[in-house]
Amino acid sequence: MLRKQRQRAAVVLPKGVHKVTSRGHEYYYFQAGRGTTAPGPRIRINYDPQTPEFWAALMDAQGKSSVQKANTVNFVIDQYLAVMATTVSKMTLYHYRRSLDLAKRAWGDLPIDGIRPAHVKELMEGLASTPAKANHFLSTMKSMSGWARVKDYTTQSMTEGVRAYKATGGHKPWTDVQIAIAQTKLSGTVRKGFMLYLYTGQRGSDIVRLGWTDIDEGGFNVKQAKTGVDVWCPIVAELAAEMASWEKAPGPFLRQSNGEAYDRRLFWKHFTEAIEDIPELDDVTLHGLRCTAVIRLRRAGLSVGQIGDIVGMSLGTITRYCRFADRKSGGKAALIKLNDHRTPKEQKL
Repeated sequence: MLRKQRQRAAVVLPKGVHKVTSRGHEYYYFQAGRGTTAPGPRIRINYDPQTPEFWAALMDAQGKSSVQKANTVNFVIDQYLAVMATTVSKMTLYHYRRSLDLAKRAWGDLPIDGIRPAHVKELMEGLASTPAKANHFLSTMKSMSGWARVKDYTTQSMTEGVRAYKATGGHKPWTDVQIAIAQTKLSGTVRKGFMLYLYTGQRGSDIVRLGWTDIDEGGFNVKQAKTGVDVWCPIVAELAAEMASWEKAPGPFLRQSNGEAYDRRLFWKHFTEAIEDIPELDDVTLHGLRCTAVIRLRRAGLSVGQIGDIVGMSLGTITRYCRFADRKSGGKAALIKLNDHRTPKEQKL
């Protein structure tokens, strides 16, 4: 007569341990904070709960595991970006994430309430060689700091008193000579993009989306990706003449050799490659053409408000872009007036 085997008593698994059954086999894992918004790492325990080795392995796993607390820098940044994803464009969210990755690398596992303006300033100093990057980091941190205080993740500002680096001119407008050289030497899709930048003054994220279906009564109807602002940008004669030779096909004007549409970053890359062998264009940028377009409209006699309606730019930014052109025009007018008042003797000197 066969002897009946005694069933083993069921073991109550301790908190944080769960069993997974797969193909007739049982596997055990420990994970602190499982089922919460901030779980710890999932650690496999390679022993049966009936054995003493299981409990030794469990103690080891408990020592290695750490639950991510809701006030760590990593956690708060992730929560902030999740909220921003519902309110800003994909491009803006991309820049937010890039900037806040700097904070994650520097302070990720630290409590966010311990981050002080001195820490932000120190990180800014480490970015001194790239002031634009540093300033964008500071701007994003200020926004997140205010949000985190309202959400009660931190009790004080992380950026109060931290100063941005002074602007050194930013993206410079193109000269008339540089524009003429580009019109002579650029070709294909890169030339199309150059002309759209020059004569519309739109951001790169909007330039790559423009197509024939965006035209309405002699202008482009643009809903700007960054701001959501609707603008109507007139198609001037120079751009209309250029577009007359473009293929009339659905989709955006700017397409890669494989027919796929561009995004802003890829077009910027291809443009940069195209001007590498043109020494006169060494210091130009595509965004500088946005400034150039504003100055061109200003020289044509448009007011700051009218320019804002066309390019969808803040009045303060337009004024800043136009300051040099306005000063130069004012200086020339003053010179003409002074010459008109010179005596014949003075004019001979």
